[in-house]
Amino acid sequence: MSAVDPGTVPVRRALLSVSDKTGLVEFGEALVAAGAEILSTGGTAAALRDAGVQVTEVADHTGFPEILDGRVKTLHPVIHGGLLGRRDSRDHLDAMAACRISPIDLLVVSLYPFEAKVRDGAAPAECVENIDIGGPAMIRSAAKNHDSVAVLVDPADYRGVAAQIAETGGIGADARRWLAAKAFARTAAYDSMVAEWLARHAGADVGTFPWYSVGGPRRSTLRYGENPHQHGALFTTGAAEPGVAQARQLQGKELSFNNLNDADAAFRLVAEFADPAVAIIKHANPSGVATAAVTADAFRLALRCDPVSAFGGIVALNRRLDTETARAIATLFVEVVVAPEVPASARGVFEEAGRTSLRLLETGGMPDPAGPAPDVRTIAGGLLVQDRDSGQVGEADLEMVTERAPTATEMRDLLFAFKVCKHVKSNAIVYAKHGATVGVGAGQMSRVDSARVAAGKAAEAAQAAGLGASLAAGSVVASDAFFPFPDGLLAAVEAGATAVIQPGGSVRDKEVIRAANERGVAMVFTGMRHFRH
Repeated sequence: MSAVDPGTVPVRRALLSVSDKTGLVEFGEALVAAGAEILSTGGTAAALRDAGVQVTEVADHTGFPEILDGRVKTLHPVIHGGLLGRRDSRDHLDAMAACRISPIDLLVVSLYPFEAKVRDGAAPAECVENIDIGGPAMIRSAAKNHDSVAVLVDPADYRGVAAQIAETGGIGADARRWLAAKAFARTAAYDSMVAEWLARHAGADVGTFPWYSVGGPRRSTLRYGENPHQHGALFTTGAAEPGVAQARQLQGKELSFNNLNDADAAFRLVAEFADPAVAIIKHANPSGVATAAVTADAFRLALRCDPVSAFGGIVALNRRLDTETARAIATLFVEVVVAPEVPASARGVFEEAGRTSLRLLETGGMPDPAGPAPDVRTIAGGLLVQDRDSGQVGEADLEMVTERAPTATEMRDLLFAFKVCKHVKSNAIVYAKHGATVGVGAGQMSRVDSARVAAGKAAEAAQAAGLGASLAAGSVVASDAFFPFPDGLLAAVEAGATAVIQPGGSVRDKEVIRAANERGVAMVFTGMRHFRH
């Protein structure tokens, strides 16, 4: 076959160097059966040799020993010349012959487990030792020369490639091109994880670092994205953080793009609270959030806030899912339940109730609201990258701006409501009472509209619960940003709010404060806003 033939390239010589030994021996045996010579390094060579697969050590092939505790073994002209040499170039072939460089037709590499070391909390020195240098260099060489060389970076591809070699004697052009794209994606994701880890340890932030890269392995292909005409997939990053992306699905249908997005929003919200907390999310906004001494009570209070919107929603807990809470959830149709721990007894509740389609996720822990992973969003032609909104306010941070100060009960509810407000799409208004939301207004174009929407929700919830007055009567209200006019505050007061928490900072703050004083309402300023778009 001509070297410029775009079709199948025979595999006469392969180089295998893998940290992940999954499927290694079987693939090595398939290569030998096809007549290929195998070159290998260190532990890979030992594993093949122990299984009876004939192998030539790279050091014997190059005539140069491994040195520096194995840091230098494949970084050699004989290796990279064999990978990079163009088979359609007479000058390349003559140079290879003059330097006694044999072509390498197939490269198989799995990189040092840097991501796993970081995820497992290994010491920095151990993480550094697991930054692979030779592996990415070889991968890039082989992928660049994919006209003549095939490169494998994923054991999942071994079986298909072995079958193709057995059938055709080599690897076709389309397969080599696809494998090259996958290889470059692998090294890009690997390097981005190393860069992010090093930048974090160097104290750099997203506002000062000159380049930003993000990447990771695909965990699953989704049925579609937000809508059926969009493709979708879940990728994980190197962040060592429990969450929805790493969760174990215990039962239920396949997770969708929207399921994952909403479950993440719900789980990050309940992570804000030290007390047992439950959040019910619909379309990335909370329909109800509550804290209580036990999670079952927290769920009932969260559900009471907006039982209509909760139908088909997402439920997140920051505690172990107990059987009482599971029974309460099982009375409602929900899409996903996510918790740090789901014992078999709670899982059995859903099975007994016939809720086997419900997607049940166990994360093994809670995310850190102040964790290091940034918030990344796409715009046309670019990425917007920012630190997470990890801002917190306590009672000592608040400025009392009205004649009446909040009572102790109001103060607890104000701080609760402001935490919830951070997770509601702007413009955001949250009414709360006794550690539970009683009305949520999200995503309106004006703040007064959000206040009225939330008040309407509170009235509807009271009616659904068989209560005479609106749930907002005697509540407190939180706003994610300042009230630009008194009208939003007045709408909240008309709904029954007795105390207000807001960032302040409007040119009309004095008017808003005066309106609160005239109605005997307590108001505090946080000096911190929580826009969420």
